[in-house]
Amino acid sequence: LDKSSFIKFNRMLLAFSVNTLLTSGLSATENTRVKTAQLPHSKLCNETALLLVMEDCGEQFKNQMMHVDPKNWCNLTHFIWEYYSFSTCTEQEAEVIGCYWPNPQVESYIITIHKHFFSNCTLDHMVLLDPPDPTLTVLVLVPVMLTLAMVALVVWCSKRSDILV
Repeated sequence: LDKSSFIKFNRMLLAFSVNTLLTSGLSATENTRVKTAQLPHSKLCNETALLLVMEDCGEQFKNQMMHVDPKNWCNLTHFIWEYYSFSTCTEQEAEVIGCYWPNPQVESYIITIHKHFFSNCTLDHMVLLDPPDPTLTVLVLVPVMLTLAMVALVVWCSKRSDILV
């Protein structure tokens, strides 16, 4: 995926996650027994264990993606649950090991997964052209003229104090 598509994909995944949390009754106003996530300050991140766990999460994801037709790998609606499970697995396992999520190792592994499954999902980019000169001239001159007209109107009204009373 190119950078803008990757950002859009992450935003959509975030929106899905937030929507899932809100609709499942896990908002703070409805469920006061929800445990807040605690950052692992007390132990150091074991990067070797983290990479092994990421491999396990990745293998689970790969096995789940084998049930999705490869021509549907670019359509998020066909594998959103599998991707959500993968993302949740990486996050929970990173926290269990005592690592922050996301971190450079996890991001690197997720990028590897993206390259494997979603490398052919780039969209054809539309070539953007400037409008023709007459159109561009109108688009520039109209706001300029309106600005000048408003300035002239303000000056004219300020000189005629009798109509303001």
